Amino acid sequence: MKVLGVNALFHDPAAALVVDGVTVAALEEERLSRRKHGHRPVPFAAWEVPELAARWCLEEAGLEPSDLDAVAYSYDPALAEPADELGLHDPWDHLRQTYAQRVPSFLASALPGLDPACVRFVPHHVAHAASGALAAPSGDTDVLVLDGRGERASHLAGHYSDGALETLATQRLPHSLGLLYEDVTQHLGFLRSSDEFKVMALASYGTPQFADELRRAVTTTGDGGFRTEPIDWGSLAKPRGPDDPWTQEHADLAASVQARLEEVLLELVGWLHDRTGARRLALAGGVALNCVANTRLHADGPYDDVWVQPAAGDAGTALGAALTVASDGGDRCAPMPGADLGRSWSDDELEGVLRTARVPYERSKDVAREVAECLAADGIVAWFQGRSEYGPRALGHRSLLAHPGREQNLERLNDVKGREQFRPVAPMVLAERAQQIFGRGPLPSPYMLFVHDVAAEWRDRIPAVVHVDGTARVQTVDAHDEPLVARMLSAFEELSGIPVVVNTSLNTAGRPMVDSPRDALECFGSAPVDLLAMGPFVVRRPRA
Repeated sequence: MKVLGVNALFHDPAAALVVDGVTVAALEEERLSRRKHGHRPVPFAAWEVPELAARWCLEEAGLEPSDLDAVAYSYDPALAEPADELGLHDPWDHLRQTYAQRVPSFLASALPGLDPACVRFVPHHVAHAASGALAAPSGDTDVLVLDGRGERASHLAGHYSDGALETLATQRLPHSLGLLYEDVTQHLGFLRSSDEFKVMALASYGTPQFADELRRAVTTTGDGGFRTEPIDWGSLAKPRGPDDPWTQEHADLAASVQARLEEVLLELVGWLHDRTGARRLALAGGVALNCVANTRLHADGPYDDVWVQPAAGDAGTALGAALTVASDGGDRCAPMPGADLGRSWSDDELEGVLRTARVPYERSKDVAREVAECLAADGIVAWFQGRSEYGPRALGHRSLLAHPGREQNLERLNDVKGREQFRPVAPMVLAERAQQIFGRGPLPSPYMLFVHDVAAEWRDRIPAVVHVDGTARVQTVDAHDEPLVARMLSAFEELSGIPVVVNTSLNTAGRPMVDSPRDALECFGSAPVDLLAMGPFVVRRPRA
């Protein structure tokens, strides 16, 4: 069965292709359109479908739209209710429902030859759940979904057995942990439905001074659900403008919301585990991108194993919708093969781009070694290798790399990217070395979706990747899965004595992650990066 999954209605439009239960390709529209998050999550943009990503997925598999057995759309307008009846202030939400109802014709227009009758609507949170559970490396599992909103709910708790979902609890809107986190994101001067991760980072600089106020407003109900009552944010901390400096009360508010979120999540997973007794939990939805909360669930929750899909936000519902329809059609869904599900270029194609750009380049005899030497000399490297990643994390395919032993490299990289100085960068480490350096969080951690305590004896050795609270968001590298990255890490350790490299996404602030060779050259040309490693080719920054 050939199923194209599509996410479009709210934000992070994406497409994913599943053939006979196997995930073949997945790509976010922003990587092609070069618009961050594809479009803003406003009703007036809800008609847009990820036509560029969808076309590429089909091309990657050598398929035509007419070859598809189904297109799975990750929203079911038949389940939606008017926004005012849900307690939401969104007077134009009816446009979303109209656009969702008409999406078969929109898709047929974007993909000529597609039969509109093959479009299947998959409930938003079912798509989220499948993106976690059906893509997971293990079989039967509990699943917890939390985000801003779906058709009329903000949460789903359930259990997958033999590919079938049993829903055990949902939470009706307007109560939403995702919308709560969006509210505080906006109050703290960041971009709503985009910058929630900045609140998580800022929380490490504060203490939960307002936790009692949050506990009164945000409560669980004992039946798998919760309540989020309106909060007067201004009574806790003054609103911050986008360009204003943050203050201690802003950090304390962020810490308070983060702390209450973690407490509520523990109560929700405790309720779910009491119902099922399962050993494994899969997380999905935008809240599952909160790697601090994920680690708290792993450390203090009742499950032996917690798994998070790398595109846990709305982009991942494209994959989840496709897996749902494929499973319902009788296909046995295979675990996702990794996050590298996007575009790639052959060496000849890469060299053609370099020649067209008329930049001086060399074909390296050993690009992993050459990059390691640049990093050991304290250079910054733009690393462009293989297929691009699905989801918001750079995982060794579209990365900026640096030396972790130079404390100033955190500030240096934030300057390169043009972002706030309180933002951390991540360590990349060989899987077999991780346990010596990082504790508390689950290992291996290939998708950078948990934080780990940094061992005391290593904090002074890798200061660039140690956050203010002594943690780091680790990516472990398996040499079998990522042989080139593993060779680079081994060479860097040989030269520096450190088995860790700084890894952050290859982009600058406000722009999508680099996807194509042209994107990489444009980023390299505009940012103070010393070396671009693109396939086997290296481009060096001329000395001024």
